[in-house]
Amino acid sequence: MKRWIGVVSAALMVFAAMPAQAADKVVLMLNWYVYGEHAPFYYGKAKGIYAAEGIDLEIQEGRGSAATTQAVAAKTADFGYVDVPTMMRAAIKGAPVVATGVLLQTSPMSAMGFVDKNIKKPEDIKGKTVAITPADSMTQIWPLFLKKTGLKESDFQTVAGDGQTKLNAVINGQADLLLGYVMDQSMKIKDATGKDVYPIKFADYGINMVSSGIIANTDYVKANADLVRRFMSATTKAVEAAEKEPKAAAQSILDANPKGGKIDTLTQGFELTIPLYRTAETKSKRPFQVTDQNMTETVNLLVEYGGLDAKAKDNPKAFYTNDYLPKSGS
Repeated sequence: MKRWIGVVSAALMVFAAMPAQAADKVVLMLNWYVYGEHAPFYYGKAKGIYAAEGIDLEIQEGRGSAATTQAVAAKTADFGYVDVPTMMRAAIKGAPVVATGVLLQTSPMSAMGFVDKNIKKPEDIKGKTVAITPADSMTQIWPLFLKKTGLKESDFQTVAGDGQTKLNAVINGQADLLLGYVMDQSMKIKDATGKDVYPIKFADYGINMVSSGIIANTDYVKANADLVRRFMSATTKAVEAAEKEPKAAAQSILDANPKGGKIDTLTQGFELTIPLYRTAETKSKRPFQVTDQNMTETVNLLVEYGGLDAKAKDNPKAFYTNDYLPKSGS
């Protein structure tokens, strides 16, 4: 009996000394420098949600959705958080990428100016100056907004420049409005001036398009199906947790990156993002559960107005999958 106990004890000591199963290293590259929209990823990492799924998450800032899409296509990043229409333009040209979850199912595109300018509806844009960045996603959809609202290009003036020039034009009074994302450029302007901005949202005028989502390399997905499921499960839980604690989620950005912004505008920017997660059709569903109808409408609009190759309409489902998302309650 003593010998048996000794053998068991020795076996237990060997087992205890064995290293725990190593977590899977995963790199998530963002679409841009960090801002409020990114809070769930940092919060999920800080709260151990990714670790609980056996994932050691590294979050990298990006330099634009196109660059992040290229990184994922080249497998220098495992996952990307990007503008899904931008990913579609790359995929239709042969980039091996697919959306494994579409988070922003309502477009954040808007025309925005200072609240004290009192520009609150399309009619108010007449006679004003609008700052744009040529060829960016918002400028491509802008003609559709004009068509939907009955505006003509002759109703206003435009000034053009890169992203920072566009911001400066509004901040310095050279333009009354700019085309931007409701939770991004508006917060940058507020950080710089302390003044609130009012967005005229494209989505309020019948422009139904998806925006940001998670993408991965198609070969990576096939080779790592279980890991993709665990990553999407953790990310879904991270979004749900962040929705309940917006300020704590925003704070997790600063905890990881002290120069990542100001807590008030990071929080406000994230709170402006949350309503974009769902449409009327998905309001009772968990995050990322995009509908076929929403994706098909997005493809159709991009073909007509956004420069997407017409062959994309043949198979909209080639751009996304919901197969790796957790089921309800899991």
